[in-house]
Amino acid sequence: MLKRTLYWDIWKDLSRSKSMVFLSGPRQSGKTTLARQIASQFTNSIYFNWDLVTDKKKLIEHPAFFEEIQRKDNTPPLVILDEIHKYRKWKNYLKGIYDQFSDRYRFLILGSGRLNVFQKGGDSLAGRYFQFNLWPFTLGELANRRLPFKEFLKNPIQFIEKDSSIEKIWRRLFKLSGYPEPYLSGKETIYRRWSHSYRQQLIREDIRNMTEIKSIDEMEILFSLLPSRVGNPLSLASLSRDLQISPMTVHKWIKTFESFYLAFLIKPWTRKISRAITKERKLYLFDYADIPSPAARFENMAALELLRAISNWNNLGFGNFELHYLRNKEKEEADFIISKKNQPFLIVETKLSEDQVSKSLLKFQSALKIPAIQLIHQPGICRIISNHKQQILISSTTRWLPLLP
Repeated sequence: MLKRTLYWDIWKDLSRSKSMVFLSGPRQSGKTTLARQIASQFTNSIYFNWDLVTDKKKLIEHPAFFEEIQRKDNTPPLVILDEIHKYRKWKNYLKGIYDQFSDRYRFLILGSGRLNVFQKGGDSLAGRYFQFNLWPFTLGELANRRLPFKEFLKNPIQFIEKDSSIEKIWRRLFKLSGYPEPYLSGKETIYRRWSHSYRQQLIREDIRNMTEIKSIDEMEILFSLLPSRVGNPLSLASLSRDLQISPMTVHKWIKTFESFYLAFLIKPWTRKISRAITKERKLYLFDYADIPSPAARFENMAALELLRAISNWNNLGFGNFELHYLRNKEKEEADFIISKKNQPFLIVETKLSEDQVSKSLLKFQSALKIPAIQLIHQPGICRIISNHKQQILISSTTRWLPLLP
């Protein structure tokens, strides 16, 4: 069993207080496995899963069912509640057990969606929980070469020596995605079967059962169109014409895909950029290995690596970081920009094989005056150039991404 050390460390940091810890993320990304690994470090724990009829019955009949486990060695027992967000009264239930039992138990709440609704204003659980996400495997996690955060923040223009084992991990991720089941199998046939079943389960079961959406067939068609849209600003109008449904419906379904961790969107960056576009977002998929364009798949992988890093930084309280992209009305573009406290911090561009620096990257860096990275899918590339007193690292992904904290 592969230990998710990166996320284990986040849990240890967040669980030092009496607050509940919410662990959310894509279905089948390994949340239950991580929770069981965490539970093994407690002298006493209990695991509850709302999807099990026996567990549902137990909670309905006795909401404080976990009182059956007792404190040992002055260590509070751990209560793991999996998929509890499917319970109609889950918000009130969590508030009630926290207020009554937080001094005697530790609570770990798992969910494949919707736990983030607590982050919206006016919620009764404000101040009672911390949240972090478990993502599918990324190179930054698997290579285990991450820099300390403060060192990376001080100088993101660093790289490691060429390492064939890291290149092997990257090739495997490119073919099989980062979901544990297909990745660990090492077989493309297993990935294809898994991916088809995964999409069907999420759309035809989870989304249908937990939302009021009735047009599941049309929603499946919409999702099937998204791999060809990765890497470009997403046009709701174009998708609505293709499906002959309203742009509002497309928008609603895309938000549903976000809520259930099928996709994620990033906004354009506009500050200090002349004639920047302001509305259209870019969409990426968590299951990216089926994206037909190698360039778009590569860009999607980089997006997920950056999302994982930024999500962890924010969850650990390192600052307010966000992921954006850059594009102006002349269609000049840089794939990503990381901001810190609404100020630009780092530009990242992706290219399959070109090692000449992008002209758009040079232009945007000159305007923003921040470091920049041009990531290359091709192995064996690494050099640093200067651009008006700023540095640009042109590097194979396998020599920079492993350093992301």
